[in-house]
Amino acid sequence: MDVRRRPVKPLYPSEHISSGEPLKPHNQDSSVKASDALPLPLYLTNGLFFTMFFSVMYFLLHRWREKIRNGIPLHVLNFSELVAMVSLIASVIYLLGFFGIGFVQSFVSKGNNDSWDVEDESPEQFIDRTVTPPPVRRNIPMKSVPVAEKTAQIITPFSSEDDEVVIKSVVEGRIPSYSLESKLGDCKRAAVIRKEALQRSSGKSLEGLPLDGFDYESILGQCCEMPIGYIQIPVGIAGPLLLNGKEFSVPMATTEGCLVASTNRGCKAIYVSGGATSVLFRDAMTRAPVVRFGSAKRAAELKFFVEDPMNFETLSVVFNKSSRFARLQNIQCAIAGKNLYMRFSCSTGDAMGMNMVSKGVQNVLDYLQNEYPDMDIIGISGNYCSDKKPAAVNWIEGRGKSVVCEAIIKEDVVKKVLKTEVATLVELNMLKNLTGSAMAGALGGFNAHASNIVSAVYLATGQDPAQNIESSHCITMMEAVNDGKDLHISVTMPSIEVGTVGGGTQLASQSACLNLLGVKGANREAPGSNARLLATIVAGSVLAGELSLMSAISAGQLVKSHMKYNRSCKDVTK
Repeated sequence: MDVRRRPVKPLYPSEHISSGEPLKPHNQDSSVKASDALPLPLYLTNGLFFTMFFSVMYFLLHRWREKIRNGIPLHVLNFSELVAMVSLIASVIYLLGFFGIGFVQSFVSKGNNDSWDVEDESPEQFIDRTVTPPPVRRNIPMKSVPVAEKTAQIITPFSSEDDEVVIKSVVEGRIPSYSLESKLGDCKRAAVIRKEALQRSSGKSLEGLPLDGFDYESILGQCCEMPIGYIQIPVGIAGPLLLNGKEFSVPMATTEGCLVASTNRGCKAIYVSGGATSVLFRDAMTRAPVVRFGSAKRAAELKFFVEDPMNFETLSVVFNKSSRFARLQNIQCAIAGKNLYMRFSCSTGDAMGMNMVSKGVQNVLDYLQNEYPDMDIIGISGNYCSDKKPAAVNWIEGRGKSVVCEAIIKEDVVKKVLKTEVATLVELNMLKNLTGSAMAGALGGFNAHASNIVSAVYLATGQDPAQNIESSHCITMMEAVNDGKDLHISVTMPSIEVGTVGGGTQLASQSACLNLLGVKGANREAPGSNARLLATIVAGSVLAGELSLMSAISAGQLVKSHMKYNRSCKDVTK
């Protein structure tokens, strides 16, 4: 008898699919099953052979142990042992045959493009092609969960007809949108189907959103869930930026006209003046959990314990075991009533380090829980870190890489390249970047447009664009030097959060931009040096951007240049 299931058409009404009821084949078209030839019901037969297998195995092992103790050869069998051996072989043959055939058949059915495996698929994956579907539900389940959390059989057909079936199932909610990658086994096909399903359910066209030319496998499980395409952002080059004696061509991804050109002019002014110098004076990523006690006194006791230098070594050992590169530097505490905030600072190698420091913090919290059993851990992050928010603690204490970058611009360069005067720039900087920002109550915003350059470089190099917020904390200083002839300009940025491994840095385009700067991946000889170099390049680029924009404002060129380069009437969609 051929025990393989024959290809059959899906004959199950769609209402069974939506209601979750068991699917029953029609009487005339049900396929023949191997279990039809068994004398007993399938569950009784399986139970019989399972019981036989374990019983005779236990009997034989017990008998063999006695023979070994008495020195009797194992191959000498009596009648009961012979019967047990025959029963064992029979049960093994049955179990291998029953479950082995199902295992092999699952691969056979997966390779068959004419049908889906009826028994191995969950009810939600069956789609009736002969029955009119129920009214379309205009919503697509968009619950974001990791693909690996829900296993599913792979749908192998790749014809447009089968794509249409899957699209309708997504629109009707029978196949969750987030599970397409695991069900189809093809990330690009999943994106195509998801995009089309979204267009149908929303009634809005996504014609201008491209799909081709992107590696969707590279983002699975690490960068973006439920993709429907990718955004095109042009990348320009500013430079060469002469920084610490080396030249860098700085990639900037932006849609703003004049930004790259302006930064490029600043790079030229710095280059012909002899270059810029940068110093990284702090390198520490932070995470600050919040814990609660029954009283403020107990919270204060933990604060004193954590900040005691005698206990730091123990806590650092617990923290550092989480990673080869994580090294705890200090813990700063703050109390609010009976709540305690502990701000952990640590070096993280070439990674930006948020996951690394969080893992180390969790280890310390587990350790402290044993010492302080009445401690209630409210959250791994209590916003005293502070991540992706403007905060005075980052402005004062720093977060990530803290960098200062300076340059002396010659008088003739200020006049010929920047088209302005040294005294004019110094006065404008004092009234705009310093006094004006103070009047506005700025927090770390004592600059002209540092976030412009930071965002552009972050997008080009695969950094977290949301961390532009604290990374753009910057104070720009200008002063006349050399008897008032030359201009000394500096930018101080206490919280540049960058990495050269992990996240978006692994994508092909962003990886190419990091390679252009010479900071791609991890530095094996000096861990952390690539990320530190990238931070100094960001600061140097901000210095160039600040110099050029301030010159344009002082010379009255800002409006004119933006009207020329940033007000195009061309319809780029045609």
